Amino acid sequence: MSAYTHDTAPTQYLETGGIRFAYRRFGRAGGVPLVFFNHFRGNLDTFDPAITDAFAADREVVLFDNAGVGQSTGPARETVAGIAQDAGSFLDALGLDQLDLLGHSMGGEWAQLVALDRPGQVRRLILAGTGPRGGEGMSAQRPSTAALFAKQYERQDEMWLPIFFSPSPASQAAGRRYLARIRERQQDRDTPVPAETALAHRAAASEWGQPAPDGQAYLEKITQPILVVNGSNDIVIATVNSFILQQRLPNAQLIVYPDSGHGAHFQYPELFVQQARLFLDG
Repeated sequence: MSAYTHDTAPTQYLETGGIRFAYRRFGRAGGVPLVFFNHFRGNLDTFDPAITDAFAADREVVLFDNAGVGQSTGPARETVAGIAQDAGSFLDALGLDQLDLLGHSMGGEWAQLVALDRPGQVRRLILAGTGPRGGEGMSAQRPSTAALFAKQYERQDEMWLPIFFSPSPASQAAGRRYLARIRERQQDRDTPVPAETALAHRAAASEWGQPAPDGQAYLEKITQPILVVNGSNDIVIATVNSFILQQRLPNAQLIVYPDSGHGAHFQYPELFVQQARLFLDG
């Protein structure tokens, strides 16, 4: 068992293909590790310690910045397929023969492609707050939602309150608890996502949202067991897209949490971990 936790695991670096990836690795080694793929404008310090530390009690956890994010070098890709390719390079360099994936938001988009391309390496997949290629309302962000990402705050992480959580007092209180958790790490914090990376990833998300010639037929080829998770009112990637994923993926189950949004698993971390662990260990 690693002595490190979410807040104390040192940032390590791994170079492959001209990219230096920043990552943190902790938890109980020996089983199938759980690798996290992050959301748009997320870095190592936006992962939720209540989730990562809980999983680390009985499995190894790997968090990383993809190319151009945080302390990782290299240009950020402008397509989800390109982002997935970089993630695959990181996984290969890390030497993981088998793994489980947890992809949130845009991280769930490239997680789908990684699972599709690597059926022997990816064992199980959790998709949180995400959607399929060409999903409902995914070709362009609604102006009201785009404004939330552009708004400036005295403490910029407060931007996640209206993005990840519903407007209700209970959900916003859960959001404040999430912010308190991600602020606890004092040393070796990650750097913000550069503006040029955000622009590249916004282009990638728009490209992913465009209708594809074969529609969503690719989903039928992702045969691993999959858990789809979302909130009842996701304003970033509409909740209906989670239903589409569950219907089109051959081996998927769906959980929708009440009074919650794009970061529902951050609002219900204990329940989410309990249910996700049942899925991963099933």
